[in-house]
Amino acid sequence: MMERLSIFAVASLVMVLSACSPAQGPVADDPFERINRGTHAFNKGLDRNILSPISKTYTDVVPDPVENSVSNFARNLSLPGKVVNNLLQLDLSSAAGNTGRFVLNSTIGLAGLFDPSQKIGLVEKDTDFGETLQGWGLGEGAYVELPVFGPSNLRDGTALFVDMLLLDPAGQILKSPVSEYRTASNLGELLQKRQIYGAQIDEVLYSSADSYAQSRLVYLQSRRFELKDISDDAYIDPYAEFE
Repeated sequence: MMERLSIFAVASLVMVLSACSPAQGPVADDPFERINRGTHAFNKGLDRNILSPISKTYTDVVPDPVENSVSNFARNLSLPGKVVNNLLQLDLSSAAGNTGRFVLNSTIGLAGLFDPSQKIGLVEKDTDFGETLQGWGLGEGAYVELPVFGPSNLRDGTALFVDMLLLDPAGQILKSPVSEYRTASNLGELLQKRQIYGAQIDEVLYSSADSYAQSRLVYLQSRRFELKDISDDAYIDPYAEFE
């Protein structure tokens, strides 16, 4: 009961903050730009000095099959939280599909180290509490860049912590040492993704004249496309040119 009240309290707070923010312009509502730029500089230094070199070492040293199993394990344990959000969105078909993936991968897939669901066409429906709030009619609010977590907005930034603290059944149930294994697998998945998307990330962070503005633009376009948010003037379908 207290957790449900906490969720609605957070949602109410984000709604108030969003309402207090200036109306969105054609590109981004960024009243916190000065603070955001400082956070961006911190995140950029974190990537340059820690994340990027460690990810390269990780992918050079760890065999690809092991990397994939580590990432599979992390993604599998994230599925219960996605099911909770599917249910909050009344998306029962996706909830059933994600539940099926979790059961199959946790058993036949040896605790999620392998992904037999993919082979039979049972595809994950990715979602989060930010999408849930959008479905409840809450706008994205002002753009923010979070320390470590990177580009976000008032709605999705707050929802990120709701997902981690309140809507993560696996995180609340798992005990040591499995919880430590999960933390390590989450880090492994992050390092693998940093290498997979390394060229695109480097282009934005280190080849742009203004890496802050570029990363903000890329985030807003991709997030609005992901949520099919066509209500904003800045919505751009990044795949439209290929149709």
